[in-house]
Amino acid sequence: MGPEAYRFVDFLGKTRMGYWQVLPLTPVDYRDECSPYNCISAFGGNKYLISPEMMVRSGYLIDQELRDMPSFTETRVDYPRVVRYKDRLFAKAYERFCGGGGKRRAYLNFCRKNDYWLSDFGIFLALKRHMVDRTWAEWPRRFKYRREKVLRVFAREFRRDIEREKFLQYVFHEQWRQLKAHCTKCGIQIIGDMPIYVDYESADVWSHPRLFKLGKSMRPLFVSGVPPDYFSDTGQLWGNPVYDWNAVRKTGYRWWIQRLAYGLRLFDYIRLDHFRGFVAYWQVPSRAKTAKNGRWIGAHARDFLKILSGRFPRLPLIAEDLGTITPDVREVMQEFVLPGMKVLLFAFGDGDAANPYLLHNHTPNCVVYTGTHDNNTVRGWFENEASDSEKQKLSAYVGKTVNPRRVHEEFIRLAMMSVAKTVIIPIQDILGLGESARMNRPASTKGNWRWRMPARHLTSSLAKRLRLMNITYGRV
Repeated sequence: MGPEAYRFVDFLGKTRMGYWQVLPLTPVDYRDECSPYNCISAFGGNKYLISPEMMVRSGYLIDQELRDMPSFTETRVDYPRVVRYKDRLFAKAYERFCGGGGKRRAYLNFCRKNDYWLSDFGIFLALKRHMVDRTWAEWPRRFKYRREKVLRVFAREFRRDIEREKFLQYVFHEQWRQLKAHCTKCGIQIIGDMPIYVDYESADVWSHPRLFKLGKSMRPLFVSGVPPDYFSDTGQLWGNPVYDWNAVRKTGYRWWIQRLAYGLRLFDYIRLDHFRGFVAYWQVPSRAKTAKNGRWIGAHARDFLKILSGRFPRLPLIAEDLGTITPDVREVMQEFVLPGMKVLLFAFGDGDAANPYLLHNHTPNCVVYTGTHDNNTVRGWFENEASDSEKQKLSAYVGKTVNPRRVHEEFIRLAMMSVAKTVIIPIQDILGLGESARMNRPASTKGNWRWRMPARHLTSSLAKRLRLMNITYGRV
């Protein structure tokens, strides 16, 4: 969220883009796979996105403390080194804050406003640090079952650890608030991404166990995933605990309403990841090795969305409707006028002219993507995955033989020409990058979420080309 983020927003402003979609910003456990979809809090921010440069401007650090920064590679994130480096800076910043170097009143107001999630989050992280390498289900009963008196004593004893995490959440939210204000100034609205599930090792499951299908030992009875699909022959076993939607409904969907209200303070729109899970979700026994033998369980989508419509009169939501989508999901989306997603990489595979991803089958109320974080880049797809048949269909559709080095431009033009009100283009496709720039490979847990964009790629000539395209297709 530092100077380069502001330069990126300035670049978007020059291109006359109207939206910036981001991956989830929630905190994750970087000892694991680093996926932003496995959040350890549905509410908190990822402290490792905090900018040291902006902390200097806020008075929490001084310039000299940034001079020993390790050398990081341009195109890949080295998470362990980032964590070690920033943790050292965070410790110094917190010491300075405790010594009077910061806006104490603003911090206390932030803590009061966010107490409904922040206190549990701070205690949870302090407990995890205190009981290393143990899941919370393995904690002593007094902590696992949240004995209030015990937690109060622990919170007093480990107050400094807890307050440090609260302070970092405050810094994250202040930096994001300032960056979002800059986006607004440049005419950019932000589309956030909300994972449907949270990680089992999260403050949310620990503090709200009744909302999830857990056994008496507090371990999951069932976990999340999807059946065999385009990405995997055995399905995808995500492993998150699934919601007990009957229990969620009895609370009036309080936790979900709080979650969405919080998200809409950060973003202008929210993409609901795995929307079909709100209608029916794939439930897999917790001991299963793959997702193949799960089953669909109905949820309460209509009731849930009716309550949301009353709370948020204009539902600023995008439904991620990829994968196995049944008629009941489509009916719910139509009833609540929720835009779905059209991914052009899926347009030239099996099927005929009725393929819903082909341009002539789009509707205004949808969001068109060249590809997503779960796909290869357009160029990577064309060079390494597309069959001869798919390449022939693409050439026939655009009316010419496609140059592999320009295939991303063809896809961007197709997206821009759609009747869809909104078009989102991954930056890797704007830059025409190959498979090495892919962000994620579903059903794999190694090497994902590490791609970085070198700032030098955002040239003035690229901004001019995108601006002209936006003007040409009436998307300014």
